[in-house]
Amino acid sequence: MSGSETNLSAGTSAGREVGGSASMRRRAEPEAQVERLTEERDRARAALQSALHERDRAHAALQDAERRKDELLAVLAHELRNPLSPIRSAVQIMRMAEGDQATTAAARTIIERQLKHLVRLIDDLMDVSRITRGKLELRTERIDLAAVLRIAVEINRPLLESRQQHLTIALPEEALVVEADTTRLAQVFANLLNNGAKYSDAGAEIRINATREDARVSVRVRDHGIGIPRDMLERIFDMFTQVDRPQSSPHDGLGVGLTLVKRLVELHSGSVYAESDGPGLGSCFTVRLHLASAPQTEADRLPSPREPPQGALRARILVADDNHDGAQSLALMLGMEGHDVRTASDGLEALRVAEEFRPQLVLLDIGMPKLDGYETARRLRERPWSRGTRLFALTGWGEEEDRERARRAGFDRHLVKPVDPELLSRLLDQALASGRG
Repeated sequence: MSGSETNLSAGTSAGREVGGSASMRRRAEPEAQVERLTEERDRARAALQSALHERDRAHAALQDAERRKDELLAVLAHELRNPLSPIRSAVQIMRMAEGDQATTAAARTIIERQLKHLVRLIDDLMDVSRITRGKLELRTERIDLAAVLRIAVEINRPLLESRQQHLTIALPEEALVVEADTTRLAQVFANLLNNGAKYSDAGAEIRINATREDARVSVRVRDHGIGIPRDMLERIFDMFTQVDRPQSSPHDGLGVGLTLVKRLVELHSGSVYAESDGPGLGSCFTVRLHLASAPQTEADRLPSPREPPQGALRARILVADDNHDGAQSLALMLGMEGHDVRTASDGLEALRVAEEFRPQLVLLDIGMPKLDGYETARRLRERPWSRGTRLFALTGWGEEEDRERARRAGFDRHLVKPVDPELLSRLLDQALASGRG
């Protein structure tokens, strides 16, 4: 009897153990599930907070981009109006001053000066855009830095003379030869010199000095102008960044010139930095470049500009542009040089006129109605009589792909508007001379 009681007791105890374990498992499973759900909730909450933070950051960036765009458009409108105002006044002066050659000449000088300013604004914006998109390619050559600085000075000579400023240039006797794109490097120093001249008083002194430092050369452009606050020295090269200056200052600018300087210098594997003791105390910009490894030869010297040929060549020229004033003004200018000129306002008309006129040279706008400049050029090239005809694209589109497309269409030259009249005259003489050779 006692044995049965013992067995029963043992069985009851084992049952309680099994039942207790099951009960514990049943209690543990909800707890684990709650813990798992809590972790998933926390992860979802963190992901949501991260997404909200990213959304807020993107929204703030979008608002900042929108604000910067509005500021750029406002500044751009202001800067475009600045030269347009004296141009309009000069045109009126020329209209009123019939027969007064001195007054007409003065008005013409104003127009030329302001036009160069407009072209420079647009060119700077386009160059920064090309660099940002990786579309600007350097055409490097061995060049004496002194020759590059001479180009920069010539570009700014009218501004320096108009403000009666004194420029001092100090260079070592030895040639400082660099491997660089002459045009782009001259643009760097022209921008720095222009910056110093604009923001210095009339009669002020500006200095350029170059020194050799082992395998590098440092070029410093120093002025006595409005200076730069210390907290702006790093940001002065940022796009559209400008130093606050007196309200009376007439020189605002777009704030892209120094950005262009920095990016062009970096494309040449160089560096540039600004120094200033503060507002009103002038500034100094230093450009550091690598010197070319081998000594300079005569071939490294900048060639002298080619003299125009003796006795300008005259030719039959067709100008096709849907901008009536653009076509007529260019035709008038070429006619005054002695050329026989016809005009057309669209591609189909250009083909009809060309068939009758048989021009030796055709200046074609690209964005014409009815038939664009590319297709017009292709059809002209199909004419047997056009074998010796020179085709120049004259357009506002200036990217490398635009130039390549023009070449494929059969153009001999791709010129970006507005074209310097003297440059166009030289190119015409060269084209006509080679066509008759």
